[in-house]
Amino acid sequence: MNEPIKRVAVELKTTIQDAADKEMNAVKANGVFIQSAGRDVLSYKEKVDDMDITTMITIQQEKVSIKRSGAVSMHQQFRLGQLTENVYKHPHGNIHMETFTNTIVYEQLQPSKSARLRLKYTVKLNGQDERNHMLELFIKEEDSE
Repeated sequence: MNEPIKRVAVELKTTIQDAADKEMNAVKANGVFIQSAGRDVLSYKEKVDDMDITTMITIQQEKVSIKRSGAVSMHQQFRLGQLTENVYKHPHGNIHMETFTNTIVYEQLQPSKSARLRLKYTVKLNGQDERNHMLELFIKEEDSE
């Protein structure tokens, strides 16, 4: 059970679309990545508005989990074709989230090829109208020196 820990560069892009607006965000960070039978786990830290946030993403067949802790906390689950719920806890209050996952596409990390995760899903925040989301995650192994 001692899978090697790999140092990786992470790029996370999210696009949120509703009828009239399109919002895009991108995060670049360095993190650690562990591949094991049936599950890949990525962990990285980021600073947002002087707040430290740790993100852990667990990728399994037809299921992805994103857990954030620190200045904000949430545990968002993506299950193909299913509705999941969680609470996003932020210093300015809590937000109830309903997530319906439409697609999960994952290409595993290879020695000379980056990993890529793509999720398409809808989210309702505090019962408001749902908005379409797309998440793209790229994981590239850093050169070992």
